[in-house]
Amino acid sequence: MEPRRRPEPFRPVATLGLVYFAAIFIVIMLVLISPTLWEVARVAAPAEEKRRLIEIAARDAARPKLPIAFIAALGATALALRAGVLPGFRPPRR
Repeated sequence: MEPRRRPEPFRPVATLGLVYFAAIFIVIMLVLISPTLWEVARVAAPAEEKRRLIEIAARDAARPKLPIAFIAALGATALALRAGVLPGFRPPRR
């Protein structure tokens, strides 16, 4: 009789990859639009008016930078996966 092999542990590779991509994308977008948000946040205005100005500035600043952030996040995620630095994608220890 052959000894029983332990089944491979479940590894949600696609889900983890999407989560890492989304997190990296959000960080890159925040870095790209933060100078614009900082300028608008320094404007002296009532709280409700400032909030509306920040929302408009964020939307206007983010729109042209979406493709840049998408490509940068895709590249950063691919490099991190290839290098094996992301948890869940490291080769198993033996």
